[in-house]
Amino acid sequence: MALTKEFRETVQQRAQKDTAFRRAMLIDAISELLTGDLDTAKSMLRDYINATITFEKLAKKLHKNSKSLQRMFGPSGNPTAQSLCTVIKVLQKQEGIALQVNSKNHKK
Repeated sequence: MALTKEFRETVQQRAQKDTAFRRAMLIDAISELLTGDLDTAKSMLRDYINATITFEKLAKKLHKNSKSLQRMFGPSGNPTAQSLCTVIKVLQKQEGIALQVNSKNHKK
């Protein structure tokens, strides 16, 4: 389902004002990635990037083309692990956080 322009603008405004919300967006996207749901993770990362750093600024930090980054996080994008890790590193630095993985016992 496509997001409306009004909804996207609302998310963007909140992300710019609310640090906890913005960080939660990034953490939730990374969590989806770690569960193996690449499509949802890409979509969430795309929303986070659009609401915060923008693809143009991210591209400058990575010395890449912004359109290539947008395609990478698009529905048919297939980013490499190296590309994802590089982007996530920049996003963490932008937020001033360092994410880490904690294990939980998984019951069968």
